[in-house]
Amino acid sequence: MAINVSSQPTLCNCTAIRKAARHMTRFYDACLAEVDLRGTQYIILRALSAHRRMTINALADAMVMDRTTVTHNVKPLQRDGLVAIEVDPEDRRSRIVSLTKTGVARVHQGEAAWAKAQAQFESQFGQTRARAMRELMSEVTDIQLSAE
Repeated sequence: MAINVSSQPTLCNCTAIRKAARHMTRFYDACLAEVDLRGTQYIILRALSAHRRMTINALADAMVMDRTTVTHNVKPLQRDGLVAIEVDPEDRRSRIVSLTKTGVARVHQGEAAWAKAQAQFESQFGQTRARAMRELMSEVTDIQLSAE
């Protein structure tokens, strides 16, 4: 009998979260491929849709990513005309990212694919458990951890 090593519990919290995150990312990427977006790109667009304009630093904070990673993820969105990046007039060192009209349309196009992914996950995992998982993961991101 073959053992599925990827689903075996681990003692490492980081490993468990990263494995689950990679699994979910692959699934959402596949679902959002029909609108030519990856999961990370779609959640960046959704964050911008909610706020319209954000500095790279504010977007990084909202995404719980470092600034360099956000910049790396925003560049293809800018290339494809989904976001615009401009110099912050209040701080020339800072950049402001905003959703373009094409970006707004892509968010709307992606809603059905995202909803399909949500529904499939929740039908298999359970709506109550999925909500509890999201709340738990939110609590995890709120913990102030330090390597010191």
